[in-house]
Amino acid sequence: MKLLPLISTIFFSILLFHFQHVAAAEYVRPPPGKIISTSHNRPDSHPQQVHISIAGNDHMRISWITNDKSVPSVVEYGKVSGKYNASSSTGEHTTYRYFFYNSGKIHHVKIGPLDSNTVYYYRCGGVGDEFSFRTPPSKFPIEFALAGDLGQTEWTASTLAHVNKTDYDVLLLPGDLSYADSQQPLWDTFGRFVEKYASKRPWMVTQGNHEVEAFLPLFKIESFKAYNTRWIMPYQESGSHSNLYYSFDVSGVHIVMLGSYTEFGIGSPQYEWLQNDLVKINRKKTPWVITIVHVPWYNTNIAHQGEGEKMRIAMENLLYKAKVDIVFAGHVHAYERFARVYANQANPCGPMHLTVGDGGNREGLALMFKKPTSTLSLFREASFGHGRLRIVNQTHAHWTWHRNNDDHNSSVSDEVWLANISANEECSKKAALQDDGEDISNNVIISDEL
Repeated sequence: MKLLPLISTIFFSILLFHFQHVAAAEYVRPPPGKIISTSHNRPDSHPQQVHISIAGNDHMRISWITNDKSVPSVVEYGKVSGKYNASSSTGEHTTYRYFFYNSGKIHHVKIGPLDSNTVYYYRCGGVGDEFSFRTPPSKFPIEFALAGDLGQTEWTASTLAHVNKTDYDVLLLPGDLSYADSQQPLWDTFGRFVEKYASKRPWMVTQGNHEVEAFLPLFKIESFKAYNTRWIMPYQESGSHSNLYYSFDVSGVHIVMLGSYTEFGIGSPQYEWLQNDLVKINRKKTPWVITIVHVPWYNTNIAHQGEGEKMRIAMENLLYKAKVDIVFAGHVHAYERFARVYANQANPCGPMHLTVGDGGNREGLALMFKKPTSTLSLFREASFGHGRLRIVNQTHAHWTWHRNNDDHNSSVSDEVWLANISANEECSKKAALQDDGEDISNNVIISDEL
């Protein structure tokens, strides 16, 4: 009988150790962060809200705002700090009005041609601070940072600080930038908030629901007014008639940015443009193809269930035929990684879908996922953070998800190696059969409805 207390003590000690270990390993979901308001503390003639974007082959677009509307839309640049002898480019400028709000002078200047993987120093409008950026490499490897649904909160600041700790070449943002939601001064604070990052590396963005900012026709406020005026992307360079969808090439990768909040059905301008864009892809020149949307087509989170289904039904077949490798989305404030999938079924020739809509938004995280878990969903986590896609060569890439632990560090909570679909002979055969009209929709490995 004397052994019974000893056995009980050992048992409960083991049990306590187990629960302590589990508790230590469990991730505690953080609450939303406070909004950070970044004030303007420069002279009216000096540039603010500076950001850069890829603008066609070997070119960059420099965008900024001045309160002084007499400042010229000119960018001086060169390879040596303080010596702008490479060239001087003149661009365009505009302003917009939103109810009682009047924007500053918004400048957009396209510069180039530029050398690859080279640091350039530049000055906007002939006055103010010097900025610098580095062009992407001309060949692999290349590294993309991905963060969706950013906003301008304490968690946004943490995410961008973590992004900046490790070098990258291009940032991809699948919608929901400023969370201004018609409060136009928040577009200005967002521009100032991200300037120290967006002025150094190209930021390539698409729109989300928080960019719509539409009102009744009575007020004559057009949708996406602020977004389209402030964040011009290379839509004209890619043959698109709308800033809401476009494509670009960078370092052996073709990236297609789609618009979840403009027409996408069969026969729509976006559908016709996408069809033409995908047909023109040269996989020898750009062996990797990536698509960005805001609303996810696959989603096991309780939040925003089914919102991307109509777009998926309309466009998924185009992406499958083009052998798109990855589809990134935002909107849902959580991280989720799916298997390669097509038509709601696991398919080794379909793209991998990833949701990264948790860059730091003010609304908080989407904590609830559907039960039971779909076998298509391989990893899910409600955490603020960012992703990294390092394309190593023509055939392989490495994906990592970096969870924000706090302001000082982040941790990799998910990672996977990807093989390029275009290098897969079986997938090429399937694509050829589909082009010939054969039904291959049931030629899959696993069937699992979401």
